[in-house]
Amino acid sequence: MTYKTTVGIEVHAELKTKSKMFCGCKNDPHAAEPNTLICPVCLAHPGTLPTVNKEAVRKVLEVGVALNGELADYSEFDRKNYFYPDIPKAYQLSQLANPFVTGGELAGVKITRVHLEEDTARSLHDKGEGSIVDFNRAGVPLMELVTEPVIHDSKSAGDFTRELQLLLRTLGVSDANMERGEMRVEANISVSSTDELGTKVEVKNLNSFKAMEQAIDFEVKRHIAMIEKGEEISQETRGWDENRSKTFSQRSKETADDYRYFPDPDIPKFKLSEIEDFDKSRIEENMVELPDKIRLSLQEFEVKSEQIETLLADAGLLNFLKESIRFSCNSSRGVQLAANYLTSDISGLLQADEAGELKTANAEVFAALVSMVESGEITSRVAKDLLKEVVFEGADPKDIAKERGLLQTSSTDDILPVVKDLIANNPTVVEEYKAGKETAIKFLVGQGMKETKGSANPAILLQILQDELS
Repeated sequence: MTYKTTVGIEVHAELKTKSKMFCGCKNDPHAAEPNTLICPVCLAHPGTLPTVNKEAVRKVLEVGVALNGELADYSEFDRKNYFYPDIPKAYQLSQLANPFVTGGELAGVKITRVHLEEDTARSLHDKGEGSIVDFNRAGVPLMELVTEPVIHDSKSAGDFTRELQLLLRTLGVSDANMERGEMRVEANISVSSTDELGTKVEVKNLNSFKAMEQAIDFEVKRHIAMIEKGEEISQETRGWDENRSKTFSQRSKETADDYRYFPDPDIPKFKLSEIEDFDKSRIEENMVELPDKIRLSLQEFEVKSEQIETLLADAGLLNFLKESIRFSCNSSRGVQLAANYLTSDISGLLQADEAGELKTANAEVFAALVSMVESGEITSRVAKDLLKEVVFEGADPKDIAKERGLLQTSSTDDILPVVKDLIANNPTVVEEYKAGKETAIKFLVGQGMKETKGSANPAILLQILQDELS
């Protein structure tokens, strides 16, 4: 029997704003001291009134534009009623019938809606007897995105959520770090042997892409086993046990009716067309370049796919490359060289914390370095040796190369003495080459480049070696 898996994804992402969603408290849910970034509003003291964070609304609308979704003209906030220690009002300010964004698509996955709400406080259960609550996170702006049930395997679900994380980071609306809870994923999974959807099970608060993919695969196998045994699948909310790599039941799944939603009477309704900053054309004017467009532009220069993804994942490297292209580094060969240096050598220096901060102000001298490799003034080996000084210290590559005698030479008069010394000092390798081991000459070329500190033209060096050995 064949089975059809259907997955819908819900994603919550904490937005990067200076203040919380409905009050003036600093938006820093990871503050070291618990319960220090709080006020009567986010603690729900009687008589307090919420004030909507305009920047948070704008960031959700930016996401909607990036997804090619429809921005609402009318919107409002609703009260989602439930009781839990981490929600001081006994309701959460969210959106039900009138979200800010409907529709859209990303990575081939259709979007149902994107709305805005407030985050809850954080319950801590490992601080001694009982549980305690840190309210620093209470009221942090939280974007929720819901997909259509159009995903049919765990890999597609993983690809979509990774692309969404990249989009949120590119837009600068969220750091979307899953380990820190800045992006939380829930998967709704059903399995059926017909075209009809099976009973839906939700797996909540998955804190990594790998966990989400594993949870989906586990649930699919569990559903199929139950169907084949004739057992009934319950609509429920389940958690993910990282250590045992399996899901576990938490509670029966709530419906919208269980939350007794109703429009919040304290927050004015939104008529977005009357708010200039929320105009779609204005948002589009200020929109940064999106990942798909960046991919296409770098593919035109024939940059490798894996290098493009590395650059997209690191805004610092990507911006540095863009600045380099703006200067003289704008041929296919030049952009390829620049991308290679950035994603390998420079990235390595940054990860090892050996070079300091990457400053876009040094992109011009970096572009000059790449141009020198392109024109044959220096070899790629020399360029790699100069990268640290050029990229991180802003040194002029031409001045350094001249000063240290590193400009590439194709002069036979300069290279011939080096070749004669190589042949004299490596008799065993010479004999191997003469005996038919063609690869032996590569060793001699390598030694010659080392002797000349990379300044010899490798093609000329090889030709002179071959001539001398024959």
